[in-house]
Amino acid sequence: MKQVLTLVIKLQVDISQRQLLIDTANAFASACNWINQNVNSNLTNRNSIQAVCYKDVKVRFGLTANHVVRACARVGANRVGAKQKGKKVKYIKPTSFDCDARTFRFIEESWTVSVSTTGKRLTALIRASNYHRGKLKGQKPTSAQVCLHRDGDWYVHIQLKSEAPKVQKTSNVIGVDFGRRDIAVTSTGQSWSGKEIKETRDKFSRVRASLQKKASQGTRSTRRRARQILKRLSGRERRYQAWLNHNISKAIIAEAKDTNSFVSIEDLTGIRERTNQKPRNKTERRRSNSWAFYQLRTFLEYKGIKEGVEVIAINPAYTSQTCHCCLHMGLRSNKSFKCSNTVKCGWIGDADDNGSKMIAKVGLSVNQAGGSQLLACPVTEGLPKASCHKG
Repeated sequence: MKQVLTLVIKLQVDISQRQLLIDTANAFASACNWINQNVNSNLTNRNSIQAVCYKDVKVRFGLTANHVVRACARVGANRVGAKQKGKKVKYIKPTSFDCDARTFRFIEESWTVSVSTTGKRLTALIRASNYHRGKLKGQKPTSAQVCLHRDGDWYVHIQLKSEAPKVQKTSNVIGVDFGRRDIAVTSTGQSWSGKEIKETRDKFSRVRASLQKKASQGTRSTRRRARQILKRLSGRERRYQAWLNHNISKAIIAEAKDTNSFVSIEDLTGIRERTNQKPRNKTERRRSNSWAFYQLRTFLEYKGIKEGVEVIAINPAYTSQTCHCCLHMGLRSNKSFKCSNTVKCGWIGDADDNGSKMIAKVGLSVNQAGGSQLLACPVTEGLPKASCHKG
């Protein structure tokens, strides 16, 4: 299985080089939009799109042959993604263009990159950190994307392809319960509190509200200063959340690798739509909608591929209401869980700990041959038995 690691590195370009990049990005976006408007919308394969419009695009927009090919591929990929969401591709912004082995080259000796543009081919220094240098040393990347970021600077997204380690089958499992009170709780006893991130989000929300009010109602100098501070704070909360999720996912995958385990998580797709239907105040709605559970899931999945650790998502139905010891329905109240099978079990403890162990048990039943036996238990008269579904 191939894995792609993308390194985002800043380019050091002068005024003339910056203009070349802007012109190329504009031509690339114009070509993509023209292709999307004039080529049959049912075509999503790069070769099919290219066969229809290659000559016209090359003449109209002054792109190199390989940039035309990459434009066709960009339109095809965007159409596939939009189709999966039941939408159509509307407009492609002129903020990036794709490169392949002939339009992009990394030169390790001088730590520069060579990029083809609509004008001449330019060579630019890259601001590579020690991490970047370690990853790029001895590599010959064959694909990249040149992008204009929100800070107004140009970056190159270099894609390194490698063979991912083969996943080994194992009967060891680590269950992970996602939540807002505790961001993640594992069946092995690790947990990460959500108190700090909640306080951080609330703080940023108050600051943004105050600055937005001043930016619209204050004096001229106050409005200007408020807009400057809003621009400086832009993205800080998002970066903090990403940093936190990186640390959590890294710790979970490291433990799974050390213990030769796979990771079982909840598939929470659509949870925002379901919870937003419930009556809640504005603050709770904001806190719920800013919960970055999907980002944590994607971090776990790509780190798992990199380390050879399998990550599976299971149906979360009843996992928080079922006792992991006897598989009977219990009573959950905030952080506490009490098993209703008081005759033969009566387990009492932390609700998230119980949920993570139940997720581990369901994950093992899904991932192992004959694992469904793990969810079989004798039904005690008068007690409701949980209905666990495979993901």
